[in-house]
Amino acid sequence: MSHTPPPPAATPASPVAAAFWRRLLSMIYDALCLIGIWFVAGGIAVGFHHGEAVEGSPGFSLVLLVLSYAYFAFSWRRGGQTLGMKCWRIRVVDEQGGTRLTWRQTLVRFGMALVSWVPLGLGYWWALTGAGRAWHDRASHSQVVRA
Repeated sequence: MSHTPPPPAATPASPVAAAFWRRLLSMIYDALCLIGIWFVAGGIAVGFHHGEAVEGSPGFSLVLLVLSYAYFAFSWRRGGQTLGMKCWRIRVVDEQGGTRLTWRQTLVRFGMALVSWVPLGLGYWWALTGAGRAWHDRASHSQVVRA
């Protein structure tokens, strides 16, 4: 009776970098989600100001920034995906082991993503280069991969 050895255990394939167009469409979808969050925050703020608009308030701008960070950070920590990323089947993971990001990584990623917009989005266009990683990916030691 011949004994056939079991097939070798499958090794996890290295993650495939997400295509730039998927990242771009995901950002558009997430921008729409953020606008919805900002509308709700604006409605609450107007209610607290007796129906008056909250224009040019640094405090309100800070609230919107914190809400934006919360949307991204909790999404990235929970499952590596925002709503836009889920739609386009991409996720953000740690560059080393493909695991979820730490809170520190989410903060660095969010901050650098804002900086990436300043020079006409150059930090995002950087993802079109060889490694497919934008400035905020590199700074936070993360990568956006196909889910």
